[in-house]
Amino acid sequence: MEFFQKILELDTELFLYLNSFHSDFWDTIMLMITRKEPWLPFFAAILFYILKNFRGKALLIFIFIGITILLSDQISVLMKESIHRFRPVHNPEIEHLVHNVLRKGSLYGFVSSHAANVFAVFAFSTRIFRNRGFWVLMLFWAVVVSYSRIYSGVHYPLDLLGGALLGWLIGVATYKLLIFFEVHFFVARNPKIETTNLAPGQMGIVFLVFVVLWVTVFLVTFILHHYNYL
Repeated sequence: MEFFQKILELDTELFLYLNSFHSDFWDTIMLMITRKEPWLPFFAAILFYILKNFRGKALLIFIFIGITILLSDQISVLMKESIHRFRPVHNPEIEHLVHNVLRKGSLYGFVSSHAANVFAVFAFSTRIFRNRGFWVLMLFWAVVVSYSRIYSGVHYPLDLLGGALLGWLIGVATYKLLIFFEVHFFVARNPKIETTNLAPGQMGIVFLVFVVLWVTVFLVTFILHHYNYL
């Protein structure tokens, strides 16, 4: 019990250290990162290549992506309501020290639903598209989104690690279930999901969408802050 308490204390100290680095400019950037809407063009590019590469099996993959996100989201919420670990912004011992962006969220934070969802998508999608560049890009995306939750003051590092592990396990499990379903119940044998990868040119387009999207966000944010519109 004492060891566990020590871990929680270290987790709190690390959170307060990381959360202490902030500015008005980065508040805006992290607000954009932590929300879903700015990522829509990036998601659209990935879904487009699923549709293009897998043709008739794309709908099956889309269904399993939905199942993956639903499971990670709902199981993480169930864990929050069962474990009852206060979010930093609701912890009476440190809430006055926490830098919060946007809103505080529900009372409890272990495990992080954001981390569970993004790492579930990471684990699932990188098995659909076995491309090293795509793997690195999706890992970067998952880590940045997860870190935004510390910056926003709503999750401890352990909340994120727990969510990431949960999401990864769910992503791997739903991918295996997808392959089982394809092998045993899907009439069309080609293209096979396990052997159909993201081509280098397609990966280049996905990366380009990611870079253009976030260069635009940074430039617009910089201009708005420079001229005191934000």
